[in-house]
Amino acid sequence: ENYLSANPHFVKSALAQYTQWDFIALVEKHGIAYHEKGLGELFCDESSKQILQMLVDECEACGVLIRTDAQTERVKHTNRGFQVSTSLGVISAQSLVIATGGLSIPTLGSSGFGYALAEQFGLSVLPRAPGLVPFTFTDQLKAVCERLSGTSVEVVISALGQSFRGHVLFTHRGLSGPAALQISSYWQPGGVIMLDLGPEVDFQALLLADKQAHPKAVLRTRLAQYLPKSLVAELEMMLWPAEADRPIAEIPDVRIAQLSQTLHQWALKPAGTEGYRTAEVTLRGISTAHFSSKTMACESIPGLYCIGEVLDVTGHLGGYNFQWAWSSGYVAGSHV
Repeated sequence: ENYLSANPHFVKSALAQYTQWDFIALVEKHGIAYHEKGLGELFCDESSKQILQMLVDECEACGVLIRTDAQTERVKHTNRGFQVSTSLGVISAQSLVIATGGLSIPTLGSSGFGYALAEQFGLSVLPRAPGLVPFTFTDQLKAVCERLSGTSVEVVISALGQSFRGHVLFTHRGLSGPAALQISSYWQPGGVIMLDLGPEVDFQALLLADKQAHPKAVLRTRLAQYLPKSLVAELEMMLWPAEADRPIAEIPDVRIAQLSQTLHQWALKPAGTEGYRTAEVTLRGISTAHFSSKTMACESIPGLYCIGEVLDVTGHLGGYNFQWAWSSGYVAGSHV
């Protein structure tokens, strides 16, 4: 349930063959200290570079040859396997594993090479889009986000029937933070995202009670107990300027009900996202219909395997994409 794919069942076999506990055992084997930050979210005590070094050490222990600064120029499928022409020469092998990742964060070296290779072999590639990516806004909302830049608030954020609870962060360009990144994988361009600014607060009940207990108070004073003052000030200008300085006792109950509903269902229409430049993952990719979920082997081309993000498998925020990389890689490695 934490993965997006045209075939949501595809991930099950690999994740069962190499679980998160298997990876944690590998981390512990290498003596890397870690801690739990959120529920089930594990971080290195020192540096994530330790994980990279762990993987390099594992490769060296198995005699793996890693060639860097080698440009792949051409890949050819022959009766005896594959020929990969590179800037360092031609490599021949019986098996070829496409593990090129997606299009996200091109400054780290990502490209569409894996997708082009799949199409060369006649495999279908589903339309791609940035995932786990911040939203951008234009016009009035962009100005609001700029003024609120750095402000974080816990919300329930929704789009297309999917909801996530967590923090959103206002930025100079728009909206980021864990909850915003999560919902971005479901949002469609031109669509609306809905924010519940009080997941555990009944604004209507509280404000109606305030009419009795604090009749001379204004809305901003009462709401600032539950939301950042800067956010309340912006909401006041946008949503209830006429009531800004009115004592709460003078605001009709029906108007309080309307304002409360807006606070629980604040509809925002993003202009777009920041795109692949900052997206943590690439949605969709090479269709899983061509591959065995048990081995990651291509069913039409013997010796060809695909693993990780290049496939049409996208995980939620929180380590799911790493785990898919480990699990699919382990499965392919066991059958190459």
